[in-house]
Parts: sequence; C-alpha cells; structure tokens
Amino acid sequence: MIKCRENEDAVSSVIGVILMVAITVILAAMIAMFAFQMTGSIETPKNVALTAKQISGNQLQVTVQGGGDLSTLQYLRINVVPSTGSVPTYYAYVSGTTRMFTTSLPPSTTGAITVGSIFTSNVQSGILTSGSDHVTITGRFMDGREYMLLDTFL
Repeated sequence: MIKCRENEDAVSSVIGVILMVAITVILAAMIAMFAFQMTGSIETPKNVALTAKQISGNQLQVTVQGGGDLSTLQYLRINVVPSTGSVPTYYAYVSGTTRMFTTSLPPSTTGAITVGSIFTSNVQSGILTSGSDHVTITGRFMDGREYMLLDTFL
C-alpha cells in the first residue's frame, strides 16, 4: 500500500516572512509620507528681542535689543493689564524720525525700528500701576503676520 503524504502548508514560511516585511515597509512609507506632509505648513517664528521696564511715574519703557527679523518689523502692539483689570492697547512705531508711543493705530507706512530704539509711554498719569501689571507685546511684520515678542509682569 502506498501512503500519500498530505502537505497542508499553503505558503512556505520564507514567503510569509517576505510578505510581512513588505507590508511593514509599505506602512512605514505611508506614515512617513503623512508626517512629512504635516510639517510642511509649520512656520518659523520671528526673532526680535525686547525688554520692558517700569520707570518713574509708572511709565513703561520698551527697548529694542535686536533680532534677525528686526528689519521686517512694522510696529509693536502693547497690551497692559493692570491690577485694576482694564486692558488698554498702545502702539509703538517710528514716524519719520520720531518714536511714537500712542493709543492710535499706526499709519500703513512706518519708519524702521532699529536696535537700541527706546519707546517710552507719555501718558501723564502713567500706564502702569504700583501693583503687578501684565504686559504683552506683539510685533506686526511686513508679511502681515503678528507674533508675540514679550510676555512679562512689571
């Protein structure tokens, strides 16, 4: 009597390993494609260094220290949240050769803000209080975007 040997293996183990590796490579490629596509829209932040301090009479003084994107800075928007809670907005910009610190929105064309530019509030009663005031300074750049440049308590 002849015995027939039954082989129930449909695919050899080598072929199975090759298929698993191929599936893993395809999945890794799809995940990498998705991840690289997401990073394409991330913008680099603007680089401008500022300092702010409280000077006599509760006045605010903002000094421009420098930065790689300073040449594209149009103006500064300064928000002060005093301990009383109201939120006045001020603007610092250059008009001609004059450094302005005002509540009026700057004109569409402003002068260059340079390293060492000092903007001092000129409100008689001062814009800061003797308490801890939250000062945020946002810069508007020539590309129309605004970036937070300073967030501090004075």
